[in-house]
Amino acid sequence: MILKTFGWSFAITAAGLAFAAWQWGWEAFGIVLILSILEISLSFDNAVVNAGILKKMNAFWQKIFLTIGILIAVFGMRLVFPVAIVAISAKVGPIEAVQLALDKPEQYEALVTDAHPAIAAFGGMFLLMIFLDFIFDERDHKWLGWLERPLSKLGKVDMLSVCVALIVLLITAMTFATNAHTSSGYADKSATVLLSGVAGLITYLAVNGLSSFFENKLEEEEEREHEEEEKAKAEGKQVSAVGLAGKAAFFLFLYLEVLDASFSFDGVIGAFAITNHIFWMALGLGIGAMYVRSLTVYLVRQGTLDDYVYLEHGAHYAIGALAAILLITIEHEISEIITGLVGVLLIGASFWSSVVRNKRVAAEGGEESEDKTTVHV
Repeated sequence: MILKTFGWSFAITAAGLAFAAWQWGWEAFGIVLILSILEISLSFDNAVVNAGILKKMNAFWQKIFLTIGILIAVFGMRLVFPVAIVAISAKVGPIEAVQLALDKPEQYEALVTDAHPAIAAFGGMFLLMIFLDFIFDERDHKWLGWLERPLSKLGKVDMLSVCVALIVLLITAMTFATNAHTSSGYADKSATVLLSGVAGLITYLAVNGLSSFFENKLEEEEEREHEEEEKAKAEGKQVSAVGLAGKAAFFLFLYLEVLDASFSFDGVIGAFAITNHIFWMALGLGIGAMYVRSLTVYLVRQGTLDDYVYLEHGAHYAIGALAAILLITIEHEISEIITGLVGVLLIGASFWSSVVRNKRVAAEGGEESEDKTTVHV
């Protein structure tokens, strides 16, 4: 069952890593591997959410999501989107950006270096909002209880995440951005950082709003179909449980694609904290996206991996760390390997804590209370 579900993912991983090592060397191999692990970990909750929604759809729409959906996810968000970010930030055409990366890597690197303050501010604000919305939310399970309990209480203050993010942006503009690293030395990029940071904040709010819109439409369609089923039962007609179809399934598909795009943002933006090489980025994130789809299928067919209750926490702490690193790199250079390992270590620690917690709960013969929830690393 594992091989059948993850076979294509395993094959693409082996081929992708081998190609990276052959084409660019062992550094590329390591970066692509780190990006793959990071994408899988950051998108774990995406797979869980997708599985919960996908099981409501009929077989036809499930196939649509797992075929057309994977093309959108891999080629749209993981390949086209990073190129678009570089093209917009460097003020060149997308085709020209790709040609420069292939034919004139030194010139491409200079363009990306000059565009980095804008990319870092945009991405840093987007990732910071994801982290803040998570850490300020009240949750049943708490990994770092000493930190998460008081912050969840503070989270009751309306718009606190936006206020904190804007304060961080102002501090960044007045510190790192005044001496930003460029290809020709250091320069004042305060205005650029402020503008790009606000754009990142607006993008996050827009994506969240779009997700909420489709979620509401989905709820309306599900309620309508439920009423039709109840009416059919009252009239003595047989109702078969084949999954949602028609308009409801269409809205489900759109909702899933918007969700996938919003979940993909953190991986794509976070990748810029690890490397500016768009081909390494696309390869690593593409491999990770394949595993997310395979994991979605596995969850639909076998159940859920939701037992690893701290994994979502680790992924979001990794997002917070990447946000901070992106903002720091506006002025200071940080090794890509160090950046990648920070996220992997946080996610690994949360996974280990989940395993320890599950063993303790099993030994106690029941569900763990919130007061006992703590970190084990």
